[in-house]
Amino acid sequence: MSALVQLVGVSKRYAGAAALHSTDLGVERGKTTVLIGPSGCGKSTLLRLIIGLTAPDSGTISFDGSQITHANIDRLRHQIGYVIQEGGLFPYLTTREMHSRVLELCELTRFSGNSLSRYPIELSGGQRQRVSLMRALMLSPELLLLDEPLGALDPLVRASLQKDLKEIFARLRETALLVTHDLAEAAYFGDEIVLMNEGRVVQQGSIVDLREKPANDFVREFINAQRTLAEI
Repeated sequence: MSALVQLVGVSKRYAGAAALHSTDLGVERGKTTVLIGPSGCGKSTLLRLIIGLTAPDSGTISFDGSQITHANIDRLRHQIGYVIQEGGLFPYLTTREMHSRVLELCELTRFSGNSLSRYPIELSGGQRQRVSLMRALMLSPELLLLDEPLGALDPLVRASLQKDLKEIFARLRETALLVTHDLAEAAYFGDEIVLMNEGRVVQQGSIVDLREKPANDFVREFINAQRTLAEI
């Protein structure tokens, strides 16, 4: 199975500091790839580079076989859905004003049609994230980028949205690249987990690979630091 997104030698610096060192990474079609690691490790930078919110200092990023450039990024964005923490909704638009496809997406994301006329401030955190997901799915994108979409939610709402989101991925056979700092969430979603630290990919593979065959001390410490309460 070929990669939908391919990064080759991609790097990025901000104010002289490396946010992402030279990185090679492929995002496989129809699978969920999860980026995980401590704050500032380069996870969100990778997503912003793919969606074209910032340009790499070196290397190339290809989408469906075509290199992403300044000239074609606007066209390619129509094939990419982007979900961020807190939803990123426009406060002056109601839910209904997004598109006529909204009722179909309401059913898919389990969002109540009774809330379509509400503004973001009138929605709960979970509802805002469902609307954000609806917006990202509006044009039936080939790729979903999700930057800690559930990180600000309380545990019960988060668990419910995790279940629904995983079902949506499976139903649509979606290719997804998801950023999280939570190892349990990474294990729940990830067909492939990419652990990062200080702008570099440290280890890539399944949750079993990371747990049973850690590449170095950092991987071991990262896994141990995220033990569940049941394991303590």
